[in-house]
Amino acid sequence: MAHFDTILDARSPAEFAEDHIPGAINTPALDDEERRIVGTLYKQQGAFEARRVGGAMVAANLARHLRELWAHQPHSWRPLVYCWRGGLRSGSMVQWLRLVGWDAQQLAGGYKRYRQHVIEQIDTLAPTLQLRVLCGPTGSAKTRLLHALAASGAQIIDLEALAAHRGSVLGSLPGVDQPSQKQFETRLASVLSGLDVRQPVWIEAESRKIGRIALPNAIINHLRTSPCVRIDAPLDARLDLLLRDYASLGDDPQALADKLATLHGLQANDTLERWRAWALDRDLAPLFQELMTLHYDPLYARSQPGYLKGWAQAQTITVERLDEAGLKAAAGALHPLAL
Repeated sequence: MAHFDTILDARSPAEFAEDHIPGAINTPALDDEERRIVGTLYKQQGAFEARRVGGAMVAANLARHLRELWAHQPHSWRPLVYCWRGGLRSGSMVQWLRLVGWDAQQLAGGYKRYRQHVIEQIDTLAPTLQLRVLCGPTGSAKTRLLHALAASGAQIIDLEALAAHRGSVLGSLPGVDQPSQKQFETRLASVLSGLDVRQPVWIEAESRKIGRIALPNAIINHLRTSPCVRIDAPLDARLDLLLRDYASLGDDPQALADKLATLHGLQANDTLERWRAWALDRDLAPLFQELMTLHYDPLYARSQPGYLKGWAQAQTITVERLDEAGLKAAAGALHPLAL
């Protein structure tokens, strides 16, 4: 794909929004409503009627793209075009572009084949990585340390950034939707393809799901069997970090209370009622402290030894201060150990 000037996605805006080849531009042959109409005609009246009506729609859309989107392109422009399976939509677009005089090419197999390539990349590349797994209880700045390691020159995979979620019941990012499962996997494959498998790669310990995103088996299985580094940080430093990182939860007390209600059955009713009252009062300090000591820390202590195979042999690094200076020092201590 590097040999082309532009990648054009001929699918509908909804298909494009779910996932697309990185860097592609959406130039739909049919918009969402037109695609629905053509699909209905195909089912009810057959292929000829669907193509007759759809062909007129495609022609109108391509004419508009020629007037507006492609009008400035030079004669030397070389676009790559794809649709769902490399069929009529991308084929029609390529034919028009070639009639104009551009060297347009159609992606064989379309997005469906690219999707297979993404899965193959993850399954093939993930097991080859020299993963180093950062683990530690809630609030121990695992993600921040991951970024400090990246700043020191280490390779990292930030799964939570790719999933747009911080990985706990309170982990949704304010104003940010999670990507689709397909889009997450496309992002992950792109990251994996840029890593040097000869050098260590730091990653944060994660469960099988980050919000509603399911981690591919190739990643989660390799993560579970890789060497671990445990972060040990004081409770007060962890609480201070959580109050800074999750301060936005106080902006919508009812939403916070609703999230806490999902812990029903995991905590006593009177505990949940106390937490609900603190949430509605925006009293985050006692709420976060009890969430750590009564919920997250016990859960972490129970789950990690059996979940991470390298837990018993894990190196422990103590980080007294979870500020920029403390994490930079921790990264400096860890990074040479990985080389």
